[in-house]
Amino acid sequence: MEMEGHACEPSTVRHSLMKAKQTVLPLTAISLHDGWRFRQTGDDEGEWMPVAQFPTNVHLDLIHNKIIPDPYIAKNEVDVQWVGEKSWVYKTNFKLSALSSQQMAVIAFDGLDTHATVFLNGREILRTENMFIPERVDVTRDIRSSTENELEIMFESTYLIGKKLVEAHPKHKYGCWNGDPSRLAVRKAQYQYGWDWGPALLTCGPWRPISLELYASRIEDLFFMTRVDESLKWAEVTAKCRIEGDATEVKFQISINSKNVTFQTVKVARGLASAVLRTQKPELWYPARYGKQPLYDLQATLMDRGNVLDQKRKRFGLRRAEVVQRQLDDAPGTTFYFQVNNIPIFCGGSNWIPADSFIPKIDPSRYRDWIKLGVEGNQSMIRIWGGGIFEEQHFYDACDEMGMLVWQDFMFACGNYPGTDEFLDLVKREATANVERLRHHPCIVIWAGNNEDYQYRETEKLEYDQRDQNPDNWLKSDFPARYIYEKILADATQELVPDTYYHFGSPFGGKDTTDPTIGDIHQWNVWHGTQERYQAWDKLCGRFVAEFGMEAFPSVKTIDSYLLNGREDAERHAQASTVDFHNKALGGEGRLATYLVQNIPYSHSPFEYYIYCTQIMQSECLATAFRLWKREWKGPGQEHCGGALVWQINDCWPTQSWSIVDYYLRPKLAYYTIKREMADITINMKRVVEEIPADSYTRAYVKEFHKVQLFGTNLSLQDRTYLVRVQAWDLDAADTVFLESPSDPIQLKRNRSTEVAEYQLGSSKEAASIVIAAYLLDPTDGSIAARSVNWPEPLKYVQFPKLEKLRMEIIRTTKGNVIELGAEVPAKGVALEINDDGDSVVLEDNCVDLFPDEVLQIGVKGLEIGEEHRITLRYLKAAVDR
Repeated sequence: MEMEGHACEPSTVRHSLMKAKQTVLPLTAISLHDGWRFRQTGDDEGEWMPVAQFPTNVHLDLIHNKIIPDPYIAKNEVDVQWVGEKSWVYKTNFKLSALSSQQMAVIAFDGLDTHATVFLNGREILRTENMFIPERVDVTRDIRSSTENELEIMFESTYLIGKKLVEAHPKHKYGCWNGDPSRLAVRKAQYQYGWDWGPALLTCGPWRPISLELYASRIEDLFFMTRVDESLKWAEVTAKCRIEGDATEVKFQISINSKNVTFQTVKVARGLASAVLRTQKPELWYPARYGKQPLYDLQATLMDRGNVLDQKRKRFGLRRAEVVQRQLDDAPGTTFYFQVNNIPIFCGGSNWIPADSFIPKIDPSRYRDWIKLGVEGNQSMIRIWGGGIFEEQHFYDACDEMGMLVWQDFMFACGNYPGTDEFLDLVKREATANVERLRHHPCIVIWAGNNEDYQYRETEKLEYDQRDQNPDNWLKSDFPARYIYEKILADATQELVPDTYYHFGSPFGGKDTTDPTIGDIHQWNVWHGTQERYQAWDKLCGRFVAEFGMEAFPSVKTIDSYLLNGREDAERHAQASTVDFHNKALGGEGRLATYLVQNIPYSHSPFEYYIYCTQIMQSECLATAFRLWKREWKGPGQEHCGGALVWQINDCWPTQSWSIVDYYLRPKLAYYTIKREMADITINMKRVVEEIPADSYTRAYVKEFHKVQLFGTNLSLQDRTYLVRVQAWDLDAADTVFLESPSDPIQLKRNRSTEVAEYQLGSSKEAASIVIAAYLLDPTDGSIAARSVNWPEPLKYVQFPKLEKLRMEIIRTTKGNVIELGAEVPAKGVALEINDDGDSVVLEDNCVDLFPDEVLQIGVKGLEIGEEHRITLRYLKAAVDR
């Protein structure tokens, strides 16, 4: 490696603080996390109460002081709505031992939610109106040395402020899906107003850290641009520092795995220092499954005459990331897929909402656990949805370290945002602050302007002319937010992250937001919209499906957690009002019932079996989508679908929702079926029906021919050769049926799907009782590389055989403990449930289909030999056998 350094000149001159020939003191950062207390404003006689933690918010503190009940329990959410309509004040005291004449004192507020007025020693020093913008205030003249200082923050009701802003701008067409339209007028996490999966909990408070900094000079920002050549043989990193103060030198140092790579000391000129690193044979960062995730450390040390004044460190990865949009060889429109280090990636993954309604509750380990679940579930991408927050650094750090690609929305969702000068100024500051804060993360491969705002515009028929490229005209329309997405955010990303693709919104592309041939789509015609049957997912495909989903109940343990009396609660059943209250989807219980009635032989009792039925229905639905859309990943020039992101991986409270893992990180069955569908190597089937009428007029004389199509997918980067074995079982005859397996090995070409074979199943009556199992076998040792079992659908019509000899045993192998499962007849959706609290038990797989004369092994941690009694087995039963 070699490094070149040079000084740069910015457009503005920094102020001078240092005095000649004095020893300059280094930056000191003091955390202001202690001694905080709070109370309601206007309550001068009220007692100051201690906070629950810091950072914090008012709901956490009120719960801690037993002023309000936990809003996650029962229907307590209703009883705490008054909190969001009151103002609250937080206060702490701190001492500063001394302040040098050459130093300045700055209080850094990483996040205040939302409309806050800050006082230091009784003097107002700051007003905020955007929870996403960190603020810094020079308090050198106001702070006291050697005596106590009082820092006080008053939080007004953002809800009431938003209502008044809407009244003040009657010409704007405020409107939205989810929450109160006044949310559009304020820059606060939009999901706090309530969504179709989360409660309305309008909180406030110091939600991110507060610190006091003392310094003469500091590194204001350490940032860099990376460029990896298309050959992947060399890379270039341009590192830059913005400097506040009169320090003269910056030492840039690059290391990896604690090993120094190179360093360079450069001069500061007018507040900027810059160095260029060029390297041959760089260690490249790859998404999980495609390679390793080496992370370089870039450290900048600010110096003056040999004295170290400040240091900043950021990690980065070297990778070449692109969104490929080009004409397809055999279909209309263009591709939309991600390519990293020249590798096309089929991005199967999930959408992410905030993991809690109360963000300060989420610690770094919880973020890591969520990302680990995604990576271990064979997911390649996670989309940070635009109605939440720009996430904590811990989230992105985990994605960097584990190789999870991130689709990053800006924080606008499902509405028509205003275009006033004041609002646009806030958006500009917000965009700059957060792109600068996150731009070093290699995991972020796309920024998108909003979630479904263009879709909302179409529904409400707001003005939009794609041919009009004059931004001033956009502000005069009744859809002024176009100026935000196509001007402000586009300019910010072009300036700050020009090497990362910016997408105007999600969904966006083509003639409208539902155009499946260009850009991305949100496919909600299963569940919402036309409520199609999920077996038709292949007809609902798009070039990239950024949202789709199906609801299911969470673990019964999670439901018990929100019932007042847990397992003994009278509301512990499927049609209880408390249970319905925790499903925030409009008409959710009705639509869930619709898809259950269409597909599953379900029962409301026992409750645990009903929960199981909702989960297996969700698992079948979502696995089918991944299976059929991944089939459309057909190789170069035929990338008809470049990815699918399920809505959603997580919850923000204990609830019934579209999540595939519940609030307590308990996977639903769909998590495992998606994991199997997104494995490197899969073998799959789809049943199709061909109707042949006797002539062009008849409706009575029509023959139906049922067949099953067999196809495989290889997401690895090597061609693979396998033997194929196909078996079938007739449920009516209770015996095997002969289906001839291909005699020759088949080749699954790398990074694409391959059509394998087709089998005739006969008439409707004959096909309705046939269960088929397909296997890919390693030709060298006969081991199973992939398997799948295909059942007649809908499953509610299947006469599932009674299981007389369902076998389950925990055994020890060289790879650890496994649970062996076997049955004498086919079994659908065999699920393992841990009877006790059991959250320490980790299953490698679940919800499996069994086939006669086959033993499946499921890896398990946390269960020992002889502990089979801790497991309950569930499986689908015929309606007459329940």
